[in-house]
Amino acid sequence: MPSFVAEKKIFVEPNMCFTNLANHDRPTLTKNNHYVRSEALDDDDDGTSPILPGLPDDVSKHCLALVPRSNFPAMGGVCKRWRGFIRSKEFITVRKLAGMHEEWLYILTAGSEGKGSHWEVMDCLGHNRRSLPPMPGPAKAGFGVVVLNGKLLVMAGYSSIDGTASVSAEVYQYDSCLNSWSRLSSMNVARYDFACAEVDGLVYAVGGYGATGDSLSSAEVYDLDTDKWTPIESLRRPRWGCFACGFEGKLYVMGGRSSFTIGNSKFVDVYNPEKHGWCEMKNGCVMVTAYAVLEKKLFCMEWKNQRKLAIFNPEDNSWKMVPVPLTGSSSIGFRFGILDGKLLLFSLEEEPSYKTLLYDPNAAPGSEWHTSDIRPSGLCLCSVTIKA
Repeated sequence: MPSFVAEKKIFVEPNMCFTNLANHDRPTLTKNNHYVRSEALDDDDDGTSPILPGLPDDVSKHCLALVPRSNFPAMGGVCKRWRGFIRSKEFITVRKLAGMHEEWLYILTAGSEGKGSHWEVMDCLGHNRRSLPPMPGPAKAGFGVVVLNGKLLVMAGYSSIDGTASVSAEVYQYDSCLNSWSRLSSMNVARYDFACAEVDGLVYAVGGYGATGDSLSSAEVYDLDTDKWTPIESLRRPRWGCFACGFEGKLYVMGGRSSFTIGNSKFVDVYNPEKHGWCEMKNGCVMVTAYAVLEKKLFCMEWKNQRKLAIFNPEDNSWKMVPVPLTGSSSIGFRFGILDGKLLLFSLEEEPSYKTLLYDPNAAPGSEWHTSDIRPSGLCLCSVTIKA
């Protein structure tokens, strides 16, 4: 997450953090510190009974997958078997095969007049906007956000309570189908201002700052199936303020700073999970203010070129620059979103007349840019897309 960080010091950009806002859909806290919906589950259900009496389970699963998404939280309260299926990767697969996959845009939005921030979600048309239940725990900044198996993971970061900063290793998961948060296993290393990304169903966390404010070179990987974080080979040098993305089974870490460079780093660290090791490239980008992966390419915007898209093609490690038109917004600051195969540019200036810019990478030359009415209720701090 964006924040301004210096060695052993923390400077938080206003509103760039989670706050526990009141919400009518707030779940309840169990003894295991897991947040769940309040519907009662059948304690007598041992998980072996049929999903729907009288039907084979494969037919029952298809039937459940056809139910409208708005009914999923209520379905999860019917019994443990239903809830377990709705939370599984198989449920997403069955919905995809049934042609029921839906794309939703999740935006961490800064509240107006210093009222903190909250997550909100919109459908592919920018309609049906609603707020998510607040994430458990104290307000945080410098955390990482990743989408894994149709779920939103919010990792680590730091909080400040009564002037005392505390760095966290906690990981929380938001289940978009059940509209609830739960806590996952904590990371091995508490960190903030680090890079993170999903690659082939695994989540990687790299670098950042540690609990004492020292820059980190350590890295670790998370497997949702085992709910376990495992250390992997460290970077050659500490790195912080960076970001990560996955291409063709490899993890790319770029941007930010490292202890081996003066100023911002143009080096790209590439991790190959099959070889369990890092290699290095030298033509990265620096001072990145927004980034997104679309159509197997990286789109980012650098601080010195905020009216140009920098597009990275990992196939040949090449970059190209695309000017950003003034249509819709003359802002020099944006956050990115992805919806329906298109890149959304949300202005960081709250002007009522500004429209969201839309870039279509598959449009005919000269027709790539449009404007869209899709916009968050406040300033966009970060955005992810979930298909489920």
